[in-house]
Amino acid sequence: MQIVARVICLSCLAILLASCDAGKPLVTENNSERCLDGGEFTMGSNDHYPEEREERRVTVGPFCIDTFEVSNKAFAEFVEATAYVTLAERGPSRAEYPNAPEEFFQAGSAVFEAPEQIGDRMTSMSWWQFRPDANWRNIDGEGRSIEGLEDHPVVHIAFEDALAYSNWRGRDLPTESEWEFAARGGEGPSEYAWGNERDPEGTEMANTWQGQFPRENMGTDGHLGTAPAGSFPANGYKLYDMIGNAWEWTKSAPDGRDPPSGLQRIIKGGSFLCAPNYCARYRPAARQAQDTGLGTSHIGFRTVRRPAG
Repeated sequence: MQIVARVICLSCLAILLASCDAGKPLVTENNSERCLDGGEFTMGSNDHYPEEREERRVTVGPFCIDTFEVSNKAFAEFVEATAYVTLAERGPSRAEYPNAPEEFFQAGSAVFEAPEQIGDRMTSMSWWQFRPDANWRNIDGEGRSIEGLEDHPVVHIAFEDALAYSNWRGRDLPTESEWEFAARGGEGPSEYAWGNERDPEGTEMANTWQGQFPRENMGTDGHLGTAPAGSFPANGYKLYDMIGNAWEWTKSAPDGRDPPSGLQRIIKGGSFLCAPNYCARYRPAARQAQDTGLGTSHIGFRTVRRPAG
């Protein structure tokens, strides 16, 4: 029952698995962030999943966004400075889930594991396992540490963990519209962050799944799991891994309400588990509702800051 309770949204995880049309806004650069003037862009898509519809014109203000996803090294520095304990390490709060059964409150996180068999009744339960010992330090729940993965994106991060880190840095999580504006890189309403071809001239542009998900990952992009920051080309705003590698939290709710409410937030960008035959969400317009109380082995984040006032 505990596994079922904590993986209510794993059916969504199985699936887990526009810019300024008049020209690119000014981009101010440094090693850690890109500062964008903002502007009007076409958000969403009419060509893919229903939740991406309808295309609409949206305006965002100026903001600065991390050049890279938050890394294991950066998150470790936060933990060292604050003694913060992630949700996966301590378990959910009864205050947030007052009606959940007792077994729901066990610590842990969801880990992808390729199924041994695929049949007609294959579901997300075939490849997601809730493991009590899985967390950002122990990424497979079976003792695999982050040693040697310091520059990979931190994963097994719940929404409140991402928000706590952001606040510690004096920053925030991006809204969905800010994130999508940045991901499009000034390319207009194109299919991908780099244009309309997924792999132009046979070049893998992001860390995704090559082969038939969930069994066959040929790894032609050089990675079977997360990749180090900067392993793939940056987009037009010189932002890395806006597509693929790890899903990223936004502070926006699925219904678009502001301020957001409820126990779900939108994640964006897809991950190393997204494949053409399943979860083709490695696109700026793609969006997925995610339970704020559940981390997984392919969800991370990046932060933003906005001008004062």
